[in-house]
Amino acid sequence: MSGLTAGLCLFCLSTVCGRPQINSRIVGGQVAPEGSWPWQASLHVSGGHRCGGSLINNRWVLSAAHCFQGSVTVYLGRQSQQGSNPNEEALRVTQIINHPDYDSNTINNDISLLQLAETVSFTTYIQPVCLAAPESTFHTGTDSWVTGWGNIGSGVPLPFPQNLMEVEVPIRGNRECNCNYGVGRITDNMVCAGLRSGGKDSCQGDSGGPLVIKQNSRWIQAGIVSFGTGCAQPDTPGVYARVSQYKTWINSHITSNQPGFLLFTSSGIDEDLSFTSSAPKRLPWSR
Repeated sequence: MSGLTAGLCLFCLSTVCGRPQINSRIVGGQVAPEGSWPWQASLHVSGGHRCGGSLINNRWVLSAAHCFQGSVTVYLGRQSQQGSNPNEEALRVTQIINHPDYDSNTINNDISLLQLAETVSFTTYIQPVCLAAPESTFHTGTDSWVTGWGNIGSGVPLPFPQNLMEVEVPIRGNRECNCNYGVGRITDNMVCAGLRSGGKDSCQGDSGGPLVIKQNSRWIQAGIVSFGTGCAQPDTPGVYARVSQYKTWINSHITSNQPGFLLFTSSGIDEDLSFTSSAPKRLPWSR
């Protein structure tokens, strides 16, 4: 470990990530208590919020490839888009790296890395999230949380003062999700989440933000908000880039102070393995 013993690795990201100091525990969601999701980033393009993102170490933010055109400013520690944010920090982005196999037609490999111009100092309100390691498993029904400043309904913007929202949604298996969107539409690079009855979901403006799952005392990012059909419709879960597929690619660009990857393992048998459906194919909308 570069001359350090494991016992001395006090600042390794795998030991400090995913531990908000405030959080002990969007459509259909609620206002997130300030500081609950300290890795949440607001990415501004042309002066306004465009997408979400997540802080993964002290120089890099993870987001969605479909988000970016033009210069980007990253806001960390932000609670409100229109109110005062005494705990926030604004940072310039010096480099945007979209996945080389991102496909704007299929929205496959919808993942991007943003390098910050300055090193971030971690505070109570600014902390990195852990990332799901390869071979992580997310069985149907696993509780997950999505956060962002996106619409609270299709075409319905977040009302003043546009506080950060949070919503809890269960994982939906890829077999079921493929039945919802059309067989072959959902790839192994994606993970889905949402209620079968609808009513809770990410929406336009949440793109690039994190889908996280708690394991013991740690929050692990399983997905990146990517696309869906409308917002919070029945049998139409949100679709997210599956973070566990990208450790090699992420670490090929972040060569120092690499993000903390943790294995998430669901218990029991995944009911998605026996799921069958004749649901019609739906057209996706990026978020």
